[in-house]
Amino acid sequence: MIIPERLTGYSVFRNGTERLGTSNVELPNLEALTDTVSGAGIAGEVDSPTIGHYGSMRTTLNFRTIDVPMLKLSAPKSQALDFRGAQQVYDSAASEYRIVPVRVSIRGIPVTTTMGSFETNSDTGSSIEIECTYLMVMVDGVKQIEIDKYNYIAFIDGVDHLAAYRKSLAL
Repeated sequence: MIIPERLTGYSVFRNGTERLGTSNVELPNLEALTDTVSGAGIAGEVDSPTIGHYGSMRTTLNFRTIDVPMLKLSAPKSQALDFRGAQQVYDSAASEYRIVPVRVSIRGIPVTTTMGSFETNSDTGSSIEIECTYLMVMVDGVKQIEIDKYNYIAFIDGVDHLAAYRKSLAL
């Protein structure tokens, strides 16, 4: 049995090669768009999700100081970021630890730049918030999630849940 334990380290890259120095990252949430369904044959209400459609997906990068990589991300244009991590797992069958790579890729537009504050002998609390239009998650080299809002893709666990939509809409 594989027991996931922790993320032991990660790095952030802009446009695939430019390494950024962040102190931490808050990854986006997947929150399905829903509509309330009620009426005959339903005992109450159901918040029914619209398959493959998600609300705002925001990623926040927190920086220790105001620096050039942070300011570059403030440009009002699409930003492509890769978060590449090493996760420690324990393989109980082999009685050993292994490192499993995890990669989260996003594309989006910056919506908030927080400069933070100046205080002697302290970090500035600076951050960038990006509205994600694209999200891909790979674990151990296998794509697990791909959400591409502009291209009508909602791939999760081996199934593209918007394939029938694209076909129906001739996309």
